[in-house]
Amino acid sequence: MPLRLLPLLTDRPQSGDHLGQLLGVGRVTVNTLARRLQEEGVLVRVSRAGYALEPGTPAPGLVPLRGEFGRALCYRGTVTSTQDELRFWADAERHPAPHGAVVVAERQTAGRGRRGRTWDTTHGTLAFSLLLREALTLPELARMPLAAGVALHAACTDLGVPCGLKWPNDLLTPDGRKLSGILLEADLRGEEARRAVLGIGINVGAAPQGAAHLQEAVPQLTRAEVLGEVLGQLEHWLAQPAPAVLAAWKAASLTLGRPVRVATARAVVEGVARDLDEQGNLLVDTEKGPTTVSAGDVQLVGTLNP
Repeated sequence: MPLRLLPLLTDRPQSGDHLGQLLGVGRVTVNTLARRLQEEGVLVRVSRAGYALEPGTPAPGLVPLRGEFGRALCYRGTVTSTQDELRFWADAERHPAPHGAVVVAERQTAGRGRRGRTWDTTHGTLAFSLLLREALTLPELARMPLAAGVALHAACTDLGVPCGLKWPNDLLTPDGRKLSGILLEADLRGEEARRAVLGIGINVGAAPQGAAHLQEAVPQLTRAEVLGEVLGQLEHWLAQPAPAVLAAWKAASLTLGRPVRVATARAVVEGVARDLDEQGNLLVDTEKGPTTVSAGDVQLVGTLNP
């Protein structure tokens, strides 16, 4: 029942009588439902004026969309992870999630990042997942994290936030603090993926210790505004050819030309990040010669200029 109330809420207060008429219940029941949504983590304001979502909440009708991504948008309070929630929706027998569908949540109890890390979703974080139903070849799938990183960089730059990219797709402030993270999971069938789920976490109004958030640079930014801009850029950059993506990534890079230490599954690679190859792999000049890194965690050696 609380989820029946959620789609009716906007950022403008509505009376309990009005919402009760829409739901076919009394205003006391509306109050109970609103309190349950609050307990689940949904940012509902209850006042004498009525019931409303907090301004800037990334909920349907409050996110400024400019393309098709996000037209099907599910907003929740607490979920295990937006990745899991979107997969359940995609597999539903009735009204399955379409291409470009998005799940966004206030809190994840089992959010995950790259290489099995925990995904912290403190208040002020924008955490969402995007469904991509178009078939992808393995090379296209390998380049998708780079394209997603370029999209995040373009969105935040357009919103007035100075930032750059650490390979493959970490968004950093100019002084090297992390602003966001990306997780790509795909269902593989032979030489292609039948669908992919792209999970993104962006520090908008708060950040873990040592990281940064967007409002440091632009205090008035809201999560709804950021989500709309990011979805528009994702729709553009995920459709671009590889040369355009690679060129844009290099232009936004805080990695190339710098000493790096890369932890791979087999060893630690140390040297200078020289370039990306056509597949988006990182080329590192080491003491033993050039090395190609297809996956790994990059540490930038030394400090970045503020």
